[in-house]
Amino acid sequence: MLLVDAINLVKEFKQQANAVRGDIGESLIIIGISAAVCIITTLSLSAISTNGEVKGGGIYYIISRSLGPEFGASVGIVFAFANSVSASMNTIGFCNSLSELLSKYDLKIIDAGINDARIVGCIALVVMIMICAVGMEWESKAQNFLIVAIVAAMVDFLVGTIIGPTSDEQRAQGFTGFNYTTFTTNWFSDYRRSENMDYDFFQVFAIFFPSVTGIQAGANISGDLKDPASAIPKGTFLALVISMFSYAVFVFFAGAASLRDASGSLQDLANGTLSLCTPDCQYGTFNNYQMMELMSAWGPLIYVGCWAATLSTALTNLLSVPRLIQALGIDRIYPGLIFFSKGYGKAGEPYRGYVLTLLVSAAFLLIGELNAIAPLISNFYLASYALINFCTFHAALIKPLGWRPTFKYYNTWLSLAGFISCVVIMFLINWQTSLITFGVIIALYLLVVYRKPDVNWGSSTQAQTYKTALTTAHRLINIGEHVKNYKPQILCLCGSPSSRPALIDFANLITKNNSLLVIGDVTEVRLQHRVRSSRIQNVYSWLRINKIKGFYSLLDHTQFENGAKALLQTTGIGKLSPNVLMMGYKNDWRGCTSEELMAYFNVLHAAFDHRLAVAILRLKDGLDYSKLMGDELNGTPADISMSQPPTVDLRSGLAANTMMHADSNLSLADLGKSDTATPKNTINGVKNGNSLINSMFAKKHASKVTDSTTSNSKVHQIPTFAMDNMTLFRNKQNKGNIDVWWLYDDGGLTMLLPYIISTRQAWSNCKLRVFALSTNKNEIEEEEKSMAFLLSKFRLNYSSLKIVSISDKPQESTIKFFNDMISEFRTDEEVGENECKVSEAEIASLQDKTYRQLRLRELLLENSSDANLIVMSLPMPRKGKLSAPLYMAWLEALTRDMPPYLLVRGNQQSVLTFYS
Repeated sequence: MLLVDAINLVKEFKQQANAVRGDIGESLIIIGISAAVCIITTLSLSAISTNGEVKGGGIYYIISRSLGPEFGASVGIVFAFANSVSASMNTIGFCNSLSELLSKYDLKIIDAGINDARIVGCIALVVMIMICAVGMEWESKAQNFLIVAIVAAMVDFLVGTIIGPTSDEQRAQGFTGFNYTTFTTNWFSDYRRSENMDYDFFQVFAIFFPSVTGIQAGANISGDLKDPASAIPKGTFLALVISMFSYAVFVFFAGAASLRDASGSLQDLANGTLSLCTPDCQYGTFNNYQMMELMSAWGPLIYVGCWAATLSTALTNLLSVPRLIQALGIDRIYPGLIFFSKGYGKAGEPYRGYVLTLLVSAAFLLIGELNAIAPLISNFYLASYALINFCTFHAALIKPLGWRPTFKYYNTWLSLAGFISCVVIMFLINWQTSLITFGVIIALYLLVVYRKPDVNWGSSTQAQTYKTALTTAHRLINIGEHVKNYKPQILCLCGSPSSRPALIDFANLITKNNSLLVIGDVTEVRLQHRVRSSRIQNVYSWLRINKIKGFYSLLDHTQFENGAKALLQTTGIGKLSPNVLMMGYKNDWRGCTSEELMAYFNVLHAAFDHRLAVAILRLKDGLDYSKLMGDELNGTPADISMSQPPTVDLRSGLAANTMMHADSNLSLADLGKSDTATPKNTINGVKNGNSLINSMFAKKHASKVTDSTTSNSKVHQIPTFAMDNMTLFRNKQNKGNIDVWWLYDDGGLTMLLPYIISTRQAWSNCKLRVFALSTNKNEIEEEEKSMAFLLSKFRLNYSSLKIVSISDKPQESTIKFFNDMISEFRTDEEVGENECKVSEAEIASLQDKTYRQLRLRELLLENSSDANLIVMSLPMPRKGKLSAPLYMAWLEALTRDMPPYLLVRGNQQSVLTFYS
């Protein structure tokens, strides 16, 4: 197959000899450049072909498995198109040659011109497609016949040229035989206008280059070769040597034995003025397409060779394109090509692809004149050559462990040179068509990127991604932290994401496309490796379907407290480590066991001890839907971390800055005058994509939802109210407010997080309302001015600012509500550190702070009961001074019967800044 394509030079030489106008020197340069490009590309192609099994799909398969589906599919489409049009081009060459022969005998179908070529060409295409469709065996038999005709025509031309002219008529038409004067005259170029085109060196190169694209013929039928790794390198090099040598010999023979211009007059021959007929000469290599016939020993054999050459190349193209399209369809890269993936018979023949190829080739054949798009076809081929070289360069540079080609005669930098050479030649041929080529490839590339096909072929781009990520992570270690570059990196203790989608969605609102999100899952059940791997895979599938970018960390066979503490210490790499712990609120803190309550409380302390900020999210109806989603392992809730209420960790506040006094009432008198720098993180809002749950949501009393994070998918009936709760943070919010109760100095995180949320498109209708505290009613106006100045310095947009006072004692009904809540935990005895009891002494000593929380509840009910989201500073759980039940009672008082509620406590790291 490759040998046939290598010797398909008769027609191509006729094109070249005509276009070059008898120029021997620059013709050899064109052949030399083509040979250099092809040799380098062949070396690269051989290296890739011997680096593992090569299946059907040819160039598409090679590039897609090396650089990934994006590059492979885009170049595959372009290459298939180029081959289809090349088949048309070669068929038109056959038709033109046939028309010229018939015209000698005054025979025609319609006009002996373009219409005849269209009719004959379509018939020829149908016949060739039928030969290909019958199978490789018939196509090979046809090629064997054609190769005999080609070789006979080549010998015929060479013998005739050596014999020389046998009549004065031949001499008058420009055939001189080997002549030194003719050789020296034809050595130099003489570019002229022909067929409405102004030719130059690169225009001629563009016409010639498709004649050397046969080196890819073997790769294009890789699926039909017994041993592609061996056959492709050997066959391609053999084809390359034979074809380039043949081209050079033909250029030399034609240039040394025929004139560029001749009048055909015997009188001019006698007078020595044979070439003075310009520009009205009718003979010579520039003017007469039949010079090879004239110079041959037997003219009719040249016609046969020309037909064989053109039809052989067309057959090869028509054979390879359907297989390439079939491979694209099988891989399901482009939806429109899946239809063409079906194979028929034992060999899986792509009959549908044959029909498509026939239609495309016939459409371009009907144009009749394809020289105008020859540069575009050449650029398509050069683009595929460039990417073959780049594949080898990229793989050899990255050196993944899987890069072990048995072909050793390639070079990394030579492949790079081949890539650059192909691109440069493309632009030298025609920069407009080069831009079109790259535009088409980029558009097809972006389409694959957008579709994100679920394939994993171990491409070198994957190895590059790993290497780049590793290098960047190492570089981050040596980059100091700066307030302007602060990003909330969240460790979300939620268990299985599908069980608490609202918690994950809320974390994603903050981190989406900007910072790190790690999902922590702790389970007491020991998981077998198979179950564990399946669970991890399903979670990532769930995240991908719901368009959430995050990492998943699973700890099994461990208690929740120990697992959460382990995640706090080990999650992340270098600077890519969480700085915020996010958990769900423990709704069942009064009904759970003391061990569960203490575990939740201790995880909070552990987060502060490790200097993480803490965020606790509460929804009125809760967050845990593991039972509805069927997320259970061996009858035990898989998400132990959420069966024991979600944990929240904050970095413990150490050094207080001048903005606020830690864990105290606001004191803003001096803040407006302060130049203390506090960081601001600028985050652009990104529209949240529709999630899987949203797509399944039906406005009925119940909806069916598939849990994708368990090993066995089940369909569950989800009540409408639960569905609304689960998708709360995925839906577009109505006009409303995000109320920020900024009570303590935590570095500014309490203000930054709601600001980030307000920038998201789903929350763009919600405005920020800021509330701050004052203990002195007489200074409220002054403190409000100071806070307004502070917010303006931070460049945070808000709709209103209100300073409220908590100096009043809470109402008796509120106090009774609180006392009833902790009544079952109260005791007169002394309470140990790990006991879930509240002593009377503790209640008395912390009465002022208790009243503070109760008064805040009253203010919340008064001002924020209609808010879309409430964000408030989280009270600090002082270790050893505050018991778990009392602390949870404070949180319960603040959050019960409220809209969606986020409690936040920063770690005193500044996250807002005055400065640019």
